[in-house]
Amino acid sequence: MPEPLSIVTEPLPKSQVGMTIEVPAEVVDATYDRVLNRLASRAKIEGFRPGKAPRALVEARIGSAVLREEVVETMVPEVVRRALDEKSIDPIDNPDVEVLELERGRPARLKATISVMPEVTLADVTKLNVEPPDHTHEVTDEMLERRLADLREPMAEITPVEREVRTGDIAVIDIEVEAGGQVVESETRKSTEAEVKEGVLLPELVAVLPGTFVGETREANVSFPASYSNPQLAGKDATIRVTVRGVKEKVLPPLDDELVKSLTSGKQETVEAYKQAVREELEESAHAVEKMDRESAVVKALVDASSVEVPEALVDRELTSELESLERSLNRQGMKLDRYFQYLGRSIDEWIAAQRPDAEARLKVDLVLAEYARREGLEPSEEDVAKFLEEQAGSDDELKGQVTELKRSPTATRYFASRLRRRRVLDQLLQVAGS
Repeated sequence: MPEPLSIVTEPLPKSQVGMTIEVPAEVVDATYDRVLNRLASRAKIEGFRPGKAPRALVEARIGSAVLREEVVETMVPEVVRRALDEKSIDPIDNPDVEVLELERGRPARLKATISVMPEVTLADVTKLNVEPPDHTHEVTDEMLERRLADLREPMAEITPVEREVRTGDIAVIDIEVEAGGQVVESETRKSTEAEVKEGVLLPELVAVLPGTFVGETREANVSFPASYSNPQLAGKDATIRVTVRGVKEKVLPPLDDELVKSLTSGKQETVEAYKQAVREELEESAHAVEKMDRESAVVKALVDASSVEVPEALVDRELTSELESLERSLNRQGMKLDRYFQYLGRSIDEWIAAQRPDAEARLKVDLVLAEYARREGLEPSEEDVAKFLEEQAGSDDELKGQVTELKRSPTATRYFASRLRRRRVLDQLLQVAGS
């Protein structure tokens, strides 16, 4: 039976625990003996066969400082692990340990600082002040007509015209991008076709191209996001010059009963029936968006009203994971992480500092929702997760044939467990908060 440790704990700021540990002299001496035996068995000293040199001679050769360091490396991890187990403390990273006293024949004293999962002071869900969404998702006639046009678009006729560019046209354009006084050759395009509408072209180009005639050039100033795929432009301001080389008009086929039958494989036979079906699809999507808005509002209210101090160690772990994910993504594109940051004109430390507030905010949401799930008994069982995984994979063409493999994967099961837990939490929050 190991000698008992004397352990005193104290709460520290930022979700940390301080632990002062006194190690009995017997444990210290036993560790010294164990380390010396190990070193002596490896020592090669002239005049003695390997491992046969006296321990006193071995100790004299390696020196007291090196021996003490070996004892620290051997004893401290074991002692700290025992202390954590005895006090039922679950660290979220490696404890920071300081050796206060350590010498033969005397008790040793250690000081450990441990980051732990924070306590969450959860707000009363029934008293939340939930801000209503500042916009509605009503399906208008204009939205319906736009959707009907989108559905007919694959059947449109593209016809060259001799006039100015209009929104919705296909413009034949030359593109040149300049950043930092230099043309970015990899972004240069000649006689490329692009539809003049948002979602296809940058909004800045959609704003300046209408009214442009063949041969004319328009410019737009664009601020590229840090996540932009081309590192020469990621996080930078640039000027895009577009010269119009041609204009093509998109003519949609008229919406009549024959076209409706073709579009729906005979499920609808009249224009009115088709319009009603499309409107119902739009309304279903609008309801889904409204529910997401309500969920976001309730979660924000709960997180804002709750209290939790996110440990720095947890934020560091989150940022390390993000950085590793970014590096894997860049490697798939044939680029190194350091080269990417050179293009951005910033260091990894600067990137981490910029990402830290968002990472901390995400973790706060996760911690609050996890605490709510724990208190309300919403943690899914293994059977629940397996059933949910089957349902989700069954509705995904890419995952349908991988159900067995996914069930065997700890990463996959954790992912689906997290999704199911979050769904349960959001459903109950909406119900309890009265949204």
